[in-house]
Amino acid sequence: MYPLHLSAFTLTTCLGQGMSANRAALREERSGLKPCDFESVELATWIGAVAGVDDVLLPDHLRRFDCRNNRLVQMGLEADGFEERVKLAAERHGADRVGVFLGTSTAGILQTELAYRRRDADTGALPDDFDYGGTHNAFSLAAFAREYLGLEGMAMAISTACSSSAKVFAAAARQIALGTIDAAVVGGVDTLCLTTLYGFASLQLTSTAPCRPYDPSRDGLSIGEGAGFALLQRAEGAAAGEIMLLGVGESSDAHHMSAPHPEGLGARLAMSAALKAAGLSVSDIDYINLHGTATPANDAAEGMAVAAEFGDRVPCNSTKGATGHTLGAAGAIEAVICAMALSDGRMPGSPGTQQLDPEIRVNYLLHGRDAPLKRALSNSFGFGGSNCSLILGVQP
Repeated sequence: MYPLHLSAFTLTTCLGQGMSANRAALREERSGLKPCDFESVELATWIGAVAGVDDVLLPDHLRRFDCRNNRLVQMGLEADGFEERVKLAAERHGADRVGVFLGTSTAGILQTELAYRRRDADTGALPDDFDYGGTHNAFSLAAFAREYLGLEGMAMAISTACSSSAKVFAAAARQIALGTIDAAVVGGVDTLCLTTLYGFASLQLTSTAPCRPYDPSRDGLSIGEGAGFALLQRAEGAAAGEIMLLGVGESSDAHHMSAPHPEGLGARLAMSAALKAAGLSVSDIDYINLHGTATPANDAAEGMAVAAEFGDRVPCNSTKGATGHTLGAAGAIEAVICAMALSDGRMPGSPGTQQLDPEIRVNYLLHGRDAPLKRALSNSFGFGGSNCSLILGVQP
């Protein structure tokens, strides 16, 4: 089933639209976080908001999909010539042979929140122009992306909290292996909404300062939004130096609804499964992009799992101090950050983190570093113990 070729990839976050803007910000170790000023939210927290989302206009024939989340879908697809690369794949394989697999945790929840403000005063009915299927429904971003790109292959939305858009890589790989499709658009998009911001605050998981992954003073996450996409195709024809998906590992420890297993059991199972799928050993991994949400429990558990599996040999870090925690989009966004690291031969730094928690015994990078990278692992762990690890590598 593996390897598969990432023949194109793109990234849009609070650091900017497209690879160049994100590459520059990560190299300069800038954070895109700012004090929360989203909509009507009144919380002492920091967010990673993407500029210009509300200015995006969807095509007239796709207006039923109009919401903040799908505007960000379109914004992401337009970056780095990604849309054109997908159309070339459709010409090569046929539109019905290119699938769409996208992850999200919020989809268009904001659209429902806004609609509730306009309920009929007498009946409580939602306004007639509210389209649940085109906006709030978790499948809406996959349906919109497929129509926007002119594709006719199978489409799937995965919503497993923060592992959502990592798991789409595995779902697409299985369908390519089965012969259902020949190529797949994979990725994830999540946008800010009131439910997410107030919900995480009610769980006492948000910080009043910019998040500090793996720092001894970490006290919570910073919610972000963003879009990450990749085009997956079979490995044949991939040139030397291009980026490949080498393996995916999934696990479900179901330890607790919102807390990770204290020893990182599910995390370690996912990493081990990814290594097995790729036919690699721990010594083959050159860099790890950690899930690293900056909550005390998550970082401690993941750190324990990484130390148990890899020891303190492999350089690792979390980039959520730069982008915020983009929830269902985090898996795809951080996979693309790994692809960028492999392409550039540079591991990113960790904005927000001042020092490593001495209780976490991993090789944590506070600052970026040039290195000849061949393989990278990306971790994404969701509520309920839904875990996924991806391994990407450079084609020899």
